[in-house]
Amino acid sequence: MSLQQNNVAPEYPTGEPVVTPEDLPGRNAETRSAAKRSRVWSPATYLLLAINIGVFVFMVMSGVDAKLPSEGSLLHFGANNARLVLHGQWWRLVTAMFVHVGLIHLATNMWCLWNLGLLGEPLLGFFGMVSVYLLTGVAGNLLSIAAGVLGELLAGSPLALLVQWTGASMDEVGAGASGAVFGIAGILIVLLSNRRLAEPRSGHTGIPFEELRKLRKSVMNFAGINLLIGLSTVVLPIVRIDNMAHLGGFTYGFMLGVPLLPRMTSGRKRYLQRQRITFACSALLLALVATMLSRLHV
Repeated sequence: MSLQQNNVAPEYPTGEPVVTPEDLPGRNAETRSAAKRSRVWSPATYLLLAINIGVFVFMVMSGVDAKLPSEGSLLHFGANNARLVLHGQWWRLVTAMFVHVGLIHLATNMWCLWNLGLLGEPLLGFFGMVSVYLLTGVAGNLLSIAAGVLGELLAGSPLALLVQWTGASMDEVGAGASGAVFGIAGILIVLLSNRRLAEPRSGHTGIPFEELRKLRKSVMNFAGINLLIGLSTVVLPIVRIDNMAHLGGFTYGFMLGVPLLPRMTSGRKRYLQRQRITFACSALLLALVATMLSRLHV
């Protein structure tokens, strides 16, 4: 017999109430109080914010220009570079997502991470939030490297122009949390499509379906607008943006959400078990892709 037939509301994924952002219309007193609680019960989001900000403060205290760090400084603190990574410095795939190209870059990424994190952590939990950040960040950096490798392999052919259009190259220096931020957006688009989040649980009203739809739409708008902004810099190169890292993070986040969706309302234990399996398999896939890239480069 189904849960609905028993009149038993399904569990939320992590046992915490799912909240709506404060800028969405239609919130009542209960959702306002839930929003306040989410600021306290989002430890993974605040941990990630603290690490990113702490790394930047350490960089500045070490003499790095806070407005426009040099490429040498960024590489010294762990930025991504295809040649260095493929010659054994694989740790850069992780460290690069905590290094930022100046204060404005840091502030914009942290603002996005904070907003998406407060929305996503009740759906993912501490372990899920950190895992999605790391996995999608690495996926974005790997796609950036893959585009550089492909461009080198296709050098001299007409197809090389397509790779050049993405702005990727073997010598590009990449840094920032944006690939991981896009990854969080990608997985939220999938998870927020679960209509059973609108059902009540343990004295908490679910998210009204209309607001659930608005939440998903707002995340989709965020991802779409920012992807377009990034692509526009290919035509108007005002600033350098690693579009492949954005695309890789977003796509991988979307993919991670697909196997989690059926288990979101089947109980905390089963949902967290599905998380562990999904994240372990995805980490293995990233390792295989990295191995393939290193062999192609040789």
